[in-house]
Amino acid sequence: MEKFLLISAGAILGANTRYWLGDWVSQRWGSTFPLGTLIINVSGSFLLGLFMTLATERFMLDPRWRFFVAVGFLGAYTTFSTYSYESFNLIFKGQWLPGLINLMGGSLLGLLFVSLGVLVGKWL
Repeated sequence: MEKFLLISAGAILGANTRYWLGDWVSQRWGSTFPLGTLIINVSGSFLLGLFMTLATERFMLDPRWRFFVAVGFLGAYTTFSTYSYESFNLIFKGQWLPGLINLMGGSLLGLLFVSLGVLVGKWL
């Protein structure tokens, strides 16, 4: 139950931060290009890489912080950060092919399935 509460608390903050930042960027620079989403995905990727490195290599933080920050906050802020981090880990460990398949496959399949969802939504 403790993990559930830590993840939930982080997710509430992450989702609201995502909404606030996306809205702020859209109001400031317009919504023609999804700049807010790009900023969120890139910053989330940076924050996950930074946090996981500090939490596991420098400060050896209590694993509960990972549930709150990495799974909860950053998971709700952006799942792109997890995707990027996992791809990086595979490549960094010398597993180039799986890392690149994950990286490119996720992007291409994501685009394909967004298109499929739009088509099904229009068809219904």
